[in-house]
Amino acid sequence: MGFISYQDSKRYLWLLSIAMTLVPLLGLFVFLQTGLEWTLGLPVLIIYLIVPLLDSIIGSDSDNPPEEIVPQLEADIYYRYLTFATIPMHFIVLIASAYLVGTNDLSWWAIVMVAIVAGGYNGFSINTAHELGHKQTSTEQLLAKLCMAVPAYGHFCVDHNRGHHVSVATPEDPASSRMGESIYAFALREIPGNFLRGWALEKARLEKQGKPLVSFDNEILQSYFLSAVLQGALIYVFGWVMLPFLAMHNFWAWFQLTSANYVEHYGLLRQKKENGRYERCQPHHSWNANYILTNLMLFNLERHSDHHTNPTRRYQSLRNFPDIPEMPNGYFGMYVLAYIPRLWFSVMDKRLLALPHIQGDLSKVNMDPNKKAAIYSRYG
Repeated sequence: MGFISYQDSKRYLWLLSIAMTLVPLLGLFVFLQTGLEWTLGLPVLIIYLIVPLLDSIIGSDSDNPPEEIVPQLEADIYYRYLTFATIPMHFIVLIASAYLVGTNDLSWWAIVMVAIVAGGYNGFSINTAHELGHKQTSTEQLLAKLCMAVPAYGHFCVDHNRGHHVSVATPEDPASSRMGESIYAFALREIPGNFLRGWALEKARLEKQGKPLVSFDNEILQSYFLSAVLQGALIYVFGWVMLPFLAMHNFWAWFQLTSANYVEHYGLLRQKKENGRYERCQPHHSWNANYILTNLMLFNLERHSDHHTNPTRRYQSLRNFPDIPEMPNGYFGMYVLAYIPRLWFSVMDKRLLALPHIQGDLSKVNMDPNKKAAIYSRYG
């Protein structure tokens, strides 16, 4: 066997995931220096406008690490420490934002802006929990629950690992968006659907062990308890203004997960076999993106095709594949596109139907049943 030499060219660029904390804190800092409330919205412009533009300018990286060195790459503790280091950042952003709201006489729209900025960043905490929650170590499992405490979304890991990964890209999955379904219709199905499925799965697990649902063995309640302590303390310290602030913060963090789920599997469908079971999840059942900047920000989440094919593979080892669904921009650009449904449909429906494994065959598409007649009328 020949000698293989490999150096991760992005090794130190992954530090950007930690430096991302500076974006939400930027608005707070500029406001404290100037007193101008509109500056609290600067992070929104950076994330939803400047980052998509930079994705287009910087471009993509489709290179893969050699499979022979993946075991060493995954064993490199440096990459694991980066995910650990992002966890306190989510707490810092929430507490700093709560402090600003609780100690300054802000207008209502400024409070909304601070909540959106902090919630948008703490939507990343769900992404950090996503990376940690798929791993088999007790430390990473515990830290995933800690991440989920910040936006009060404690059922995520249970639902995602035991529910979404089982039924992804099927009509039964509330976290897989359908062709013709707007992100707003999807949110009304996805948010409660994931919540109910997560609780049903945890209830079934505890029943098999002969344990009650309401107990310290309930993994969902463990994270919710941490949320109650954290957010309850903020209400106690800063007063009742925290109630609307935290409600908006939590919702916008949840909606970032909804946005990710929406763009990741739009219209993609696993075929059902003769025995009634769905085919195994393949790379072409997820929308992929190789944009360098946002993948550095999101621990390679955009290489979603490999993640669903190999869920326990660590972010630094995720691969690109040929002939898979490719998004035309990184996640934040795709979120903006999704928030304008007419524009989303005009771009993504044609892209969906042109995929090599679909080639215009609507029977191979996960379709919104309420839009089926309109879709067949248009695309036949």
